[in-house]
Amino acid sequence: MATGDLELVQVTKAYGSTIAVDAIDLRVPAGTYCCFLGPSGCGKSSTLRMVAGHEIATSGDILLGASNITDLEPARRGTAMMFQSYALFPHLCVLDNIAFSLKMKGVDKAARHAKARSVMELVDLTKFESRMPAQLSGGQQQRVALARALVTDPGILLLDEPLSALDPFLRLKVRTELKRLQRELGISFLHVTHGQDEAMALADLVVIMKDGRIEQAGTPQDVFHRPATAFVARFMGGHNVVPMGAGEVTVRADRVRLGVGGEGTRTFAGEVRGVEYQGATVTVVLASPTAGEITAVIPEEQYFPQPAGLGETRPIHWSLADEYALGARA
Repeated sequence: MATGDLELVQVTKAYGSTIAVDAIDLRVPAGTYCCFLGPSGCGKSSTLRMVAGHEIATSGDILLGASNITDLEPARRGTAMMFQSYALFPHLCVLDNIAFSLKMKGVDKAARHAKARSVMELVDLTKFESRMPAQLSGGQQQRVALARALVTDPGILLLDEPLSALDPFLRLKVRTELKRLQRELGISFLHVTHGQDEAMALADLVVIMKDGRIEQAGTPQDVFHRPATAFVARFMGGHNVVPMGAGEVTVRADRVRLGVGGEGTRTFAGEVRGVEYQGATVTVVLASPTAGEITAVIPEEQYFPQPAGLGETRPIHWSLADEYALGARA
């Protein structure tokens, strides 16, 4: 089985006349936690399934280390996939669920149980080895599915929205466990998610997709602070996209202030369209004829001396140093 850096070269997936993934190029260094992020139908799950071998690429190459795995069957790729549905065998206990893939490979019972128990220790399942899936909580079932994927010692673990079935509190807990496991194992995790917060918390590399193409790939800090396109700026949240001369700039909402600015600032007047109170801050949405809609996240103490009602016109400003030109690179 191949291990090493993962590289996608002009990879395309078409379903009839519909292009799900459109000639994407991507390199994921070995040992990277990579999150694919984007709206429904953007191609992220199709990309993951092509890496796994559950979908065949229409064109392009998928390289893992020195091997071209584009046409290899899933079992020979050095990858393992954990699906959104855990698909545990209801008639097998936890131990046998985890050891099942080793049984299919002809590994004897003692060896496969020993290997399964070592993986169970990693995900804190040892005390549940004789339980049936129906006797487990959602979080415990999720860990069984994770252990079953890890028992084959994959070079890359593929996760298709693995946390979507969990409640918010458990999602945070399991998220921490996933990052710990990835660091301990030292292998690459490719994780498809809809959650910006999930990607920002877990990823070393964030890949943002739209309409089958990669809009931007970079560190969480890069894609949030230095978005490459207006789509990325808006999708990651917290950014205003403002027309400026021949192009557009982004300004983080928390860098915008109410009131006339001084030297080295830009100032716009706008009609107040919305006001939301959030504890120590107030969010004000203004519509400006020149700059479009701008969101100002204002400290409560700054806002209340001059509260604005809906329909009023108020100036807002930000420092020129807080602008970032779309498409620029640090």
